Amino acid sequence: MSSGIRAELRVDVDGRCPVVEAAAAAGSPTSSIARAVDPSGTGRVTAEFMLDDTAGAELADDEHVDAVFTYGTKTVYRLTHGRDGGCPCERIERFDCPVVDAHVRDGLLYLVFHAADMEQLQDIIGTLRAEYPRVDIRRLLRSEGEDEDNDLVLVDRGRLTARQREVLETAHRMGYFERPKGANAGDVADALDISRSTFAEHLSAAQTKLFDAILED
Repeated sequence: MSSGIRAELRVDVDGRCPVVEAAAAAGSPTSSIARAVDPSGTGRVTAEFMLDDTAGAELADDEHVDAVFTYGTKTVYRLTHGRDGGCPCERIERFDCPVVDAHVRDGLLYLVFHAADMEQLQDIIGTLRAEYPRVDIRRLLRSEGEDEDNDLVLVDRGRLTARQREVLETAHRMGYFERPKGANAGDVADALDISRSTFAEHLSAAQTKLFDAILED
């Protein structure tokens, strides 16, 4: 059975995606984005995206964007740009993972792709987070049949400070989260050489960050 994972991400591209910039200029979300790489080796990429007609009017004077087709109240626009301009899609495709869905909403790029396994997914996430100011994991799904529960969450431990990680690791090692407890708050605080109130503050902050990562849309 395949161990593949479907990943849905939200990326702040920090002005490095021309489609996001065009959508921002139009003041509208895109309903789809398609990309094609010039096979002649020129290093050019052609992207198409769809906007409502009322929003697309804002792009009429943009010499880099052309209207190519109309579907009722929506119009398809096309633009061409160079590769290696910092596009997240290109970063993902370097791992031989095609981006199967992409759109823009509220100035952020939403992407969907399939990773072969968790190791590859972590490599892709790490690459994106090294280049962009914000990469949110919206949802992870494992291939059907892998587990009874296919909904996965990849938690970035970098959200935690070194002290918060130490508090969590110590509490876990001592059995604080077990039922019945292997240690109480005072025991863990003593092991960390901190007060119970300081332990509670660090624990609460760490748990809030982890819950935010797990439950965010």
